[in-house]
Amino acid sequence: MAVSAAIILAAGEGTRMRSEKPKVLHTLAGKTLLQRVMSSVSALSPELLAVVVHYQAERVAGAAQAADAQAVIVNQDDIPGTGRAVQCAMGQIDADGELTGPVLITASDMPLLDADTLRDLLEYHVDSGNGATVLTATLQDPTGYGRIIRDQNGDVLRIVEQKDANSTELAVTEVNTSVYVFEAEVLNRAISGLDDDNAQGEFYLTDALEQATSTGSVGAFQAKDPLSVEGVNDRVQLAALAKQHNRRICEHWMRAGVTILDPDSTWIEDDVQIGMDATILPGSFLQGSSVVGGNAVIGPYTTLIDARIDEDAVVERSRIQGSHVGARANIGPWTYMRPGNELGEESKAGAFVEMKKAHIGNGTKVPHLSYVGDATIGEHSNVGGGTIVANYDGVHKNRTSIGSEVHVGADNVFVAPVTVGDHVTTGAGSVVRHDVPDDAMVYSENTQHVVEEWKPRWER
Repeated sequence: MAVSAAIILAAGEGTRMRSEKPKVLHTLAGKTLLQRVMSSVSALSPELLAVVVHYQAERVAGAAQAADAQAVIVNQDDIPGTGRAVQCAMGQIDADGELTGPVLITASDMPLLDADTLRDLLEYHVDSGNGATVLTATLQDPTGYGRIIRDQNGDVLRIVEQKDANSTELAVTEVNTSVYVFEAEVLNRAISGLDDDNAQGEFYLTDALEQATSTGSVGAFQAKDPLSVEGVNDRVQLAALAKQHNRRICEHWMRAGVTILDPDSTWIEDDVQIGMDATILPGSFLQGSSVVGGNAVIGPYTTLIDARIDEDAVVERSRIQGSHVGARANIGPWTYMRPGNELGEESKAGAFVEMKKAHIGNGTKVPHLSYVGDATIGEHSNVGGGTIVANYDGVHKNRTSIGSEVHVGADNVFVAPVTVGDHVTTGAGSVVRHDVPDDAMVYSENTQHVVEEWKPRWER
């Protein structure tokens, strides 16, 4: 069931967001509103996808092409209205008037609009033989939405915007979702007759439906899930939608065998994957493409960003980004992993440890109060508390290599670039500046000075 073209309307400012950022670039569950709509529309494989921009046009166009490099960018002129946006789009993508077949049109501020709803709409449109079909929803509180006015046969006569509706029309609870399918030739004729004779002085796309009734039937298809077609006008609505969406995600994972102690304080984004019998404790944020293995325990108060946590690992009160934590590893509390870390099985990164581009072998432990950056540590080594890998010389980042079965004393500093062999022992307080061979012991000699009677008796 082919879509000849899809038009996404992303020209508005969204003044009620009270933001310097265009409304469509605000995010829900880690993705912009525009990106979410584009993803759902792209799932229908339209032959051509156009995004109409105006407010901060370059910024919105850049986001659109980052989501889909093949998207056609249409610049709306200063004439306001959704009808004008579609006029500009059709003028660019169908300048010769030869486009045929269904044209899908949707707003860009409906973050939960899903591909299944769009497919159902398209299938209904094609099967009914309508010249145009509008996607509708029935709401308990339709305030702010255009009302669907039907004739006695159930066909759509017109859509009346809230500001233009009379008391009878305002009582209608079936509303316009700003999603439509038009046959291309019907759309071209309908938008050619638009004007701005209305309360807002805009070219309404809704008026095109009324125009379309003169050339064929106009149908309406009601969305099964009103949440999927709910729009965002301000941050209150955005937060409410995000909460409902997150609740559904948590319920999905709980039904798949994941324990989530408190869904109200646990946030999980769409692309996260979680294995059976994992446990997510309160206050945790699982973001991006994070993967959590079976029987792993995440939280409480843990953030994962594009992280991979293998089975049976424990990550407590920590932030892990762009890193891989091996099976049965133990992380935290208060551990910070910047991108690029690889931690082996049964390894440990304990309290107040920071790592960056560190490769930690199986069974190796960095228990507490340490920084390991641009370093490789072999298997079954132990790093004493307060150890620092000094990887930056002021110009370049340099690597440190520490072997397997190494015992690092407390309060050591490894000055990169430096290589320490296997089975090495370092003394407490050592500063390791030069390579150390296998099986050696290294320490820094410090002279201890004691000055007796240093403090006058009256201060004791």
